[in-house]
Parts: sequence; C-alpha cells; structure tokens
Amino acid sequence: MKKLCVMLLAFLYVNSVVTAQELYMPRNIRQAYKNNTRSVTGAPGKNYWQNKGTYQLHITVDPPSRKVTGTTAIRYINNSPDTLKDLAIRILVNIHKPQATRSGYTAKDFLTDGMVIDSLVINGTLIPFNNDIGTIGKVKLPQPLKHGEQANVFIKYRYDLSVLSGREGMLDATSAFLAYAYPRISVYDDYNGWDMLEHSDRAEFYSDFNDYDVMVTAPKDYVVWGTGDLLNAAEVLQPEIADRLKKSYTSEEVIHIADKAEMEQKKVTRQQDWNTWHFTAKHIADVTYAVSNHYVWDGASAVVDSSNMRRASMQAAYNDTAVDFRNSVKFGQYALNWFSHHWPGVPYPFPVMTAVQGFADMEYPMMVNDGSVGNDLAFAQLVQDHEMAHTYFPFYMGINETRYAFMDEGWATTFEYLIAIAEKGKEVADNFYRKFRVKKYISDPSTEEDQPIISMSTQVSGMGYGSNSYGKASLAYLALKDLLGDQLFRKSLHAYMDNWNGKHPIPWDFFYSFNTASGQNLNWFWNNWFFSNNYIDLGIVSASQRGKELGLKINNAGGFAIPFDVVLTYADGTISRVHQTPAVWKAGKTIALKVKAEKQVKEVLLDGVLYMDATEKDNKVTL
Repeated sequence: MKKLCVMLLAFLYVNSVVTAQELYMPRNIRQAYKNNTRSVTGAPGKNYWQNKGTYQLHITVDPPSRKVTGTTAIRYINNSPDTLKDLAIRILVNIHKPQATRSGYTAKDFLTDGMVIDSLVINGTLIPFNNDIGTIGKVKLPQPLKHGEQANVFIKYRYDLSVLSGREGMLDATSAFLAYAYPRISVYDDYNGWDMLEHSDRAEFYSDFNDYDVMVTAPKDYVVWGTGDLLNAAEVLQPEIADRLKKSYTSEEVIHIADKAEMEQKKVTRQQDWNTWHFTAKHIADVTYAVSNHYVWDGASAVVDSSNMRRASMQAAYNDTAVDFRNSVKFGQYALNWFSHHWPGVPYPFPVMTAVQGFADMEYPMMVNDGSVGNDLAFAQLVQDHEMAHTYFPFYMGINETRYAFMDEGWATTFEYLIAIAEKGKEVADNFYRKFRVKKYISDPSTEEDQPIISMSTQVSGMGYGSNSYGKASLAYLALKDLLGDQLFRKSLHAYMDNWNGKHPIPWDFFYSFNTASGQNLNWFWNNWFFSNNYIDLGIVSASQRGKELGLKINNAGGFAIPFDVVLTYADGTISRVHQTPAVWKAGKTIALKVKAEKQVKEVLLDGVLYMDATEKDNKVTL
C-alpha cells in the first residue's frame, strides 16, 4: 500500500508539472516529448539518442603565411531512428567570405575566400562538393545511412586565416588562433533534424560530442597550444622545456615554461624543420589550437576534485608586453578551484585550460581567447572568469547556443558574478554587475529589450540579443537561486547537469529538471521570466504604520518576479532591511505586505539591489 501511495504521489506531481500553467512548446519540441526522447521529469527520455563522430585531424600551419591545409577523417555513427540520405557539412570559417550571412559590418581584413574542399570521399566514393556555400551545406550520401550504421568520411581542404582576428585568425604576423579549423558534420538531433542555421558571427555554436585525435604541424620555433592532452611533448620540445611543462602539471607555483629570451633564442622547440604536435580529447564539442614563435608560456595547476585530489593544468600563452596576462595563470588557478568547489560546484571536467592572448573574449573547449586590457587587472580577471565558466555551459552540457544563447551566456554571467563576490567582495561585485549587465538594458525602453528570453537567439537583434542572452537570463537564474535558497538551488542545478552532461539539453529540459529536483511546480516562474514580455519595475502604491506593523501595497508594473528588500528608515535615523523572495509574486502583480517595524518609520524604500528599476521615483515614500 505504501509503495502504491508513493507511485500515486509521483504520478500526481509529474501530472501537475504538465498541466498547471503549462509551458508553451513549439510543435517540434512537443513532438520530441511525445516521442519519448525527452521527459517531463527533466531527464532524457527512454528513447533519447544522439549521433557521434570520431575525428582524425591533421592540420598544417606555416606562419607568417596565412595558409592552413588539412585532412579530416571522420567515422560518423547514425544513432538516430531515421535513415539519413545526406550529410550536412559545416564550414564555420566561411564566415569570412564576402557573400556570407553576417550580423553586421566587417572590415576588409576580415574577408577571405573561405575554405576550399579539394576532395570529399564517403565510404570510398568520391563525392562532388560545391564550394559555393556559406557556413553550412548538404551532400548526398552514396547510399542511405540506416540506424546503427556508420559513414567513413575523408576530406582534404585548405583556407587562409583572416588578417583581422576575431574568434579565430591571425593574432599578429607570426601568431595565429586556429578555431573551427576543420570541416565537420553538423548536428542531427531529435527536435530539428539537421542543424542548418547559418553562422552569422553573433550567435554561437552547436556541436556533437565527438572523439578527436589531432596532429598540428608547424615550423620549428613555433609552439602549439590546444584542446586535449599533449601526447608527445618530448618529441616537439627541448628537454628542459618539456620537463618544466611536466612539473607545471602538479605545481601550485607559476612556472615560466618558456620566457621571452628563450623564445627569441630558439631554445624552446626541437630544431627540426617541422614539428607535429599530437593532441587527443574524447567526448568533447570541439578542438582549438594556437601557434606562435614569440608568445611566452606560463603554467601551474589547481586541485579541481578534492575527493581524489585530481589536478588540472592552467596555462597561458601571451606577448610578454601584456601586463595583465602575467597574472593569467594565477587568476585561472583560482577560478578552476572555485568553480569546481562552489558554483556550479562540479569538478572541472578536463585536464587542461589555456588562456591565449587574442582579441575575441571567447571560450573554446579547454581554451579561452581574451584580449589584453593592460593594467586593469580586475577587468582582466573578470573576462577570463567568464570565459572559463563556459566550460560548464556549453561544453559540459551540449547547449544549442545558436538557438538558445541564454542557456550558456546567462549561466556564465551568473558564475562570473558569484566568483567576483569571492574575489572582490559583494559590494564591488554588485556595483559592477549593475553597471555592466543591467543598467543599459533597464535604461533602454525599446521594444526589442522586452522580448521573451525564450525567443530564438537568431531572431532577436541588437541589444535585444545581448540582454536576453546575458543580463536578463542571469537575473532569472539569480532570482531562482533566491527563491529556492542555496541548498535546494544547488541540488536542482546538479540534477539538471547530471541529467544532461554530455548530451543536448533544450530549455524545457532545464525547466523540468528543476521542477523535479526541487519538488516544486515552478512553471509559474518559468512563464514569468522566460515566456513573457516582462521587465523590472516595482512601485509603492501605499504605506501606513499601525503600532509595530507597517502595511505596504506594492505594484509590479514590469511583471518580473524579482527579489527585493524593503528598506525602513526610522525617525531616529537607523535603518533595517526586510528581504522578500520572488515567491511573493506567485499570486499576482499587486501584493499587500506586512512588515515588522519596532520604531516609528520615516521612509520606505524598495531596493532591488541587482534588479535595477525602470521607474525609480515610485520606489520610495515618506510617511
């Protein structure tokens, strides 16, 4: 009987999640749940699947020439229930083509002829390839690929790195960042089929979890840094340099693996005409590499898992003139440890993290490419923290950033704020967050600012994209943290991450994971923050004191379910704060509050702290 009651309660709970304030779903998402590839419990459904590739890459780079040549061998497994008649090939560096679809203006030095596929062979058959495409194109398979079957794909290609560096390209005359440096098979998933969205250089990426074996060939005197384990350090580095690198893997102190003089005197790499650097990485979204013949190289390590004292390597590659980057490894050690043990509180899942001085302020698996900001060490640390936080979203969790940027940028912004509290104190962190993440959004009353966060990232523009992806999403996550409290929020976050680590979650998987783990139907909160045109605007309608009780009527004109403080200034000049969680807004937009007031109140203020108000003048009344 007891077991029956538990089963009945579970059924009623799941049913209530679906029915009470049901969340809007596009038809394709609804079909995925109907097909049981996803579940209203938040976990992958019993029929969940995802495809996978095993990639063997050989990339050759020859600075100061901008030419890159390579071969890509892929074993692609079709785990879907569908028979595939074609493959979608994604070539992200075609964003540099003059005719590519881009989100805005670009300078001439950004433009190239894109990537040229010289040959494409699938299962032994030479396939004609039309190079007159943007960042995505389809090729017909010689034979349909049924469920469980694999296609063996071999591609020979070449392209020129752009002079103007963005997310990839030339960093200077003899340094380059090789991101997206190979053609890949696009994602085929359970809710859209082939991902055919063009890359526009604004919204980011969506990738399968693949296994990689990578050879990067560069001239002597060029160091290569990159994603994965470097397997042959002794073959490409001078013995003393290889020894320093090895020592840095377990060192708490920063080791200068290669300094400026050693790079200039050609004492770092093996003096062969060419060196081939061998990296491997498994079940990962992408691989990225950087090369330079003059960047200096630092390294140390941090404990990322206290249960077994596992360490991760933290490295930095930069021009010796970049003052901020001299602190990069120390900043990174702190971040690796803090993210692993606090928020999100999941051990850093990779063996290495490398910060490279570039221009993009951009994240990649096991790498970040950040611009130098000179002597502004506080901002340099914040930028690096943010990009390193992306390890978890989208790389630990296979987020579709192109469609749902808030699922990764919002979390990175949240972790950036939380680690800043630990590094600089709450007042400094609050002030920066308000200034950098909230003020511009809430001060701009334009229509695009108030589009629902759930809106596809490719279908909002300008500041509307930035606000939805970063500030508004982060405010939603922090409001949820306030609503649930740290303990339950952490439990729910970990449940979501456990459900979808190494897989492809969509927003509804996040919503339902939190509903189930928290034991609460939070659909009212998801509708309020993610499916509405709400903004932040509270106002005091009335305030009156009777004895030791203050009665307040508050209107939420903006609609967002935000936390806030009622700040009481007493007649004697003393001040007290009474915190209100977002739960007060579950009943509606106008609420009546009763607040204890031990003394005569002179003034009442509504303080959203991080949640800056669109109309501040009605947030304060004098009694």
